[in-house]
Amino acid sequence: MRIGIHTGYWSAGPPPGIQEAIVAADRLGVDSVWTAEAYGSDAFTPLAWWGSHTSRIRLGTAVAQMSARTPTATAMAALTLDHLSGGRAILGLGVSGPQVVEGWYGQPYPRPLARTREYVEIVREVIARQGPVTYDGRFYQLPLTGEGTTGLGKALRSTVHPLRPEIPVHLAAEGPKNISLAAEIADGWLPLFYSPRMDPMFRGLLDEGFAKRSAERSPAADFEVSATVPVVVADDVEQAADKVRPFIALYVGGMGAKGANFHRDALDRLGYSDACDEIQAHYLAGRKAQAVAAVPTALVEDVALVGPAEKIARDLEPWRRTAVTTLLVQGDPTAVRTVAGLLA
Repeated sequence: MRIGIHTGYWSAGPPPGIQEAIVAADRLGVDSVWTAEAYGSDAFTPLAWWGSHTSRIRLGTAVAQMSARTPTATAMAALTLDHLSGGRAILGLGVSGPQVVEGWYGQPYPRPLARTREYVEIVREVIARQGPVTYDGRFYQLPLTGEGTTGLGKALRSTVHPLRPEIPVHLAAEGPKNISLAAEIADGWLPLFYSPRMDPMFRGLLDEGFAKRSAERSPAADFEVSATVPVVVADDVEQAADKVRPFIALYVGGMGAKGANFHRDALDRLGYSDACDEIQAHYLAGRKAQAVAAVPTALVEDVALVGPAEKIARDLEPWRRTAVTTLLVQGDPTAVRTVAGLLA
């Protein structure tokens, strides 16, 4: 199992000390560093900046929002980053939820799986650069024709030649159908709330996708599963869990509308529906402190690694037997060093 770093969302500004941490991780041999975007900082610019200060660590978006850019614009960003980094780019894509897609990006949300399939096909065609890009899909048409257009659109091929004929495409997915889709059309899966005890279910969903995988794609054996795992090293388990509770409360209560929160759905499948009801009710009523306090320690320990280093070493063992190939640590430098040492 490899180790990576997930830098998470920016708040009012860049995470303090993050560049120094990434440079140190590059020297330590950490596999990858990943960025996120929602409606603040973007995912590509930090990777270009931090990547210029490193030489080996892979640079991944976890995730670049598909609604934020056309497929061709996303492919352009990935091509550019891959050249600048010497072939270290990983393109992680995600659909987000209707609140962000329609509220921030002003794009329609329905049919996200079908939209994802078309999006990835166009991205791959741009990067392959085999000829002018044409596409006649339900959601994307290149060139665009019809009512409201000039009719002058022209099929174009990227002026930039790819450094690599393929850039790895990973999909963020939480729903069962989306997880299977990742295994079918992508090179990797980016789960958010992975729990070792749910590993048999996750493997089954991946196998469904692998069964539909075309011969043109890389073998299923090369498929990557890069799970974001909060890690807090502290002598007291409850105090360590307190560092993770706000993260979970935000996703359960604030990262989706009631009845349309796919992060909450993932935790429901873990068996925490009652707790999620309470967390969501507090959060939507503006009682964020109560929402955070309502996150059970058991839930934290299901999806995170918290406590003394000795406990983390024990809790890490079940992760080694899962489908996860890279553990993306979300935590401070001590957390990264601790997990890196245990996995070495």
